[in-house]
Amino acid sequence: MILAVSSAYSQQYIIKFATLAPEGSTWMNVMREFDQAVRAESNGALGFKIYSGGVQGDEVQVLRKIKLGQLHGAGITGVGITSIAPEARILDSPFLFKSYGEVDYIAEKYRSELNAAFEKGGYVNLGWAEVGWTYLFTNTPVRSPSDLKSVRMWMWEGDPVAEAMFQAMSINPIPLSVTDVLTSLQTKMIDGVYSPPLALIAMQWFSRVKYMLNAPLADATGAAVISKKKFDELPPRLQDILLRNGRMYMAKLTQLSRQDNARALETLKQGGMTIVDPSSAESVQLYNEIGTRGRTLLIGKLYSEDLLHRVENDLAEYRATNKSK
Repeated sequence: MILAVSSAYSQQYIIKFATLAPEGSTWMNVMREFDQAVRAESNGALGFKIYSGGVQGDEVQVLRKIKLGQLHGAGITGVGITSIAPEARILDSPFLFKSYGEVDYIAEKYRSELNAAFEKGGYVNLGWAEVGWTYLFTNTPVRSPSDLKSVRMWMWEGDPVAEAMFQAMSINPIPLSVTDVLTSLQTKMIDGVYSPPLALIAMQWFSRVKYMLNAPLADATGAAVISKKKFDELPPRLQDILLRNGRMYMAKLTQLSRQDNARALETLKQGGMTIVDPSSAESVQLYNEIGTRGRTLLIGKLYSEDLLHRVENDLAEYRATNKSK
C-alpha cells in the first residue's frame, strides 16, 4: 500500500503544449520559466512538453489535435479563442481601446465572466497573454479608409473580428492561414497585413511591407489554455500550482510584450518603415465609426448585445473618470 501511494505521488503529469511562438522569443522564454516554476513547486510531478514555432500546425490544427487528445494545451490568439470562447473576442473588437489603462481595466473587470466562457468551451484559461496593438502594414500609404480599396489586403482565415472590420470598411480581403502569409507577400498575392510590430518581425513579414498606419486597429489578446478534460485529471494541488503560476507568468508576458512591441516599433522605424498618420481628424472619426459598425456586426456571432453595451458603457465611464483627474 505504501509503495502504491508513493508511486502515484511521484508520477509526472505531462502537458503537451503547442504554440506558434518561435524559440528564443519572449513568449517562449516566459513559457519555459512557467514550466520550470511548475516543475519546481510540484517536485517534478507536473510539467510541460512544449512544441514551439508552429511545428504542430496553426491554431485550428492545434485545437483539433487537443480535441483528439494528441495535445493538451496551447498558446492561442484570435482565431483559436473564437473557436472555444467567442465572447472573449470582445477584447479584440475593432477600435475599442485607446490605451493600456483601458485594456487593463476592462480585462480585469470581465476576467471571471470571460474565463467562464473558456470553461463552457471545454478549456481552462491559465492566463491572458496580450499580443499587442495591431496595426495595418502595407506597400502603399494608407491614411484614410478609402486608401485601403487599392490594397490586396490579407485576412486571417476564419477570423470573424477581422471579417467584420473589413466589412465595415467595405474591403474584400484575401483570407489565408497565418502560415501562408509570408509566401503570399513574397509572390505579391497580398501587399497588406495587420499585426503587432513584434509579431511582424518574428514572422519575417516586415521585409515585405513599407508603411504602417499609426492608428491601432485593436489590442490583440492571447491566452495559454489547457483542455478541461486534462485539467480535471490533475490533483487539486497541481491544479492550484498550474493556475497560480499561469496567471503570474502570463501577466509577466503581457508586460514584456508591451516593452518588446515598443522596441520592435523603433526597430521598424530605424529599418526604414514609414509611419503614416491618418490624413485628418475626419479620418480618425471615420475609423472610430468603422469600429462601432464592426463591433455591431459581431453581435450574435461572438458576443451578446448586452455584453457589448456593458463594455462600451464601462469604457465611457472609465474615460470620463480619468479625464477629470
